[in-house]
Amino acid sequence: MRATFSMVILASLILTSPTQAQDIRAGTQTFERYCAACHGIDGTGFGPMRAVLTLLPTDLTALKSTNNGHFPVERVVRRIDGRDPLVSHGSPMPIYGSFFEDRDVGLQTERGQTILTSQPVVDLVAYLETLQKP
Repeated sequence: MRATFSMVILASLILTSPTQAQDIRAGTQTFERYCAACHGIDGTGFGPMRAVLTLLPTDLTALKSTNNGHFPVERVVRRIDGRDPLVSHGSPMPIYGSFFEDRDVGLQTERGQTILTSQPVVDLVAYLETLQKP
């Protein structure tokens, strides 16, 4: 009985992905490289590519204010990593291949659940949270 209980605990520890530390500096660099062309360097949606997009880029500084004062972590992660595609420029976002595809890092959502994504997305979300208007 004790061995079975120990194995269950061990299995749950292996299968449960801990939430990962967020690196805002790395998120800033990722944003500048992959996002600023459309969303603008300040995240307000006025990047140089705005004029050629079918749908106008979202104002990323207003994500919290348009979500009842809560930053929508799960929705943001799903949009960035492609699970909730947005076809605004002829292909699903992102168009950066495997950079955003590895889903092996846990990130806690606004509802206390864990969503798995890649470390670059975790860092990018941390940066986007810093852009939010009060």
